[in-house]
Amino acid sequence: MRIDVAPGVVHLPGYLDRAAQEALAADLRVVARAAPVFTPRMPRTGKPFSVRMTNCGPLGWVSDESGYRYQPTHPATGEPWPPMPSALLRAWAELAGYPHGPEACLVNFYAASARMGLHQDKDEADFAAPVVSLSLGDTALFRIGAAERRGPTRSLKLASGDALVFGGPARLAFHGIDRVMAGTSTLLPQGGRINLTLRRVSAP
Repeated sequence: MRIDVAPGVVHLPGYLDRAAQEALAADLRVVARAAPVFTPRMPRTGKPFSVRMTNCGPLGWVSDESGYRYQPTHPATGEPWPPMPSALLRAWAELAGYPHGPEACLVNFYAASARMGLHQDKDEADFAAPVVSLSLGDTALFRIGAAERRGPTRSLKLASGDALVFGGPARLAFHGIDRVMAGTSTLLPQGGRINLTLRRVSAP
C-alpha cells in the first residue's frame, strides 16, 4: 500500500512484515554492539537531545557543541561505523528511486518521552537523493511541513514496519516527531521506538 501524503512524501504502511522487523531489530543489536548508542548534544549550548542514537554505513551523523556533521568514525570510540545491514540496502534500492547507494543510516532510539522538534535534513551535499525512513517499535506521531519553518504542517502515524520517503519538492521540508505512543508495539522488549533514516551525503 502506498499513500502519497504530499508532493514528494510517500508513506508505505507495513512495508516490513513482522519477520522482517524482527530480523532488522536483531541486526541493529549487532550494530549497537559495534557502535554504542550515544546521546547527541545541541550545537553551542550542549543541551542533550531526548533521543539516543548511533549510525551505520561509511558515514555517521553526529551533533555536539561544535555543530552538526557527518564523520566516518564513532565520536566516543573513534572506530569506523559498522556496515549497513543488507535489509537497509535493499530498502534503499526498492524505495529511493536513486542510482547511487546510501552513505549513512542514522539509528534513533526514542523512549516514550522522547521527541524530535521540527528540523530540516540539510547537512548533505546531495539534495537530489531522498531520505528513506523505516520505523520499528511503538507508533509515533510524525509531522511534516514545508521548506519554510512557518509553513503549514500535516501529521501521520508511523507504525512498526512502516516506511516513509521524502524527496523532490519535500527534500528540505521541516519534519519532526511530536510523540511516541507507548505500548502500541510488542516488537522491542524494552518498548520505545527505533527510527532509521537512510541518506546520501556526498554528491555523486
